[in-house]
Amino acid sequence: MKLSKDGWSGLAILAASLLLFALTLDLKPNALVPIGPGFYPRLVLVVTAALAAALVAVDWLAQRKAASRREAALEQPADYAAVALHFAVFGIYVAAMPGLGFRLATLAYVAAANALMAPPRSARQWARVAAIALGTALATYYVFEHYLSVLLPRGRWTDF
Repeated sequence: MKLSKDGWSGLAILAASLLLFALTLDLKPNALVPIGPGFYPRLVLVVTAALAAALVAVDWLAQRKAASRREAALEQPADYAAVALHFAVFGIYVAAMPGLGFRLATLAYVAAANALMAPPRSARQWARVAAIALGTALATYYVFEHYLSVLLPRGRWTDF
């Protein structure tokens, strides 16, 4: 089976997820708590394993389909500056979170990362960036605060 770096990464993540899932089976439940200590880690690991398996499958199918086209296509050189820029943006996000709070910092980070990956050239594309950033910030806030009852950082400057 011929896989790209994505496929091999998916296989590695799948193996790690399955190994960690097996390790969570040894966690002893507490009789006083309805959900045991392994519930959320198992949930995350099952989702991670499923997504990794999907990545491997999609990559394998794409490799089969593009085998003849790959020879003719010129491979683009790796853009290490873009990778470094994304790490810098993530570092700014982490540094800004105590001051701005999770909601505003996440909104700004997702918008900036999205605009860096696919630079918008029209008002419609800017609206797409804003909608994705707003939807991501609201969805993660709702899931963590209301569903999982995990308190997210509030901003010192905004108290939001």
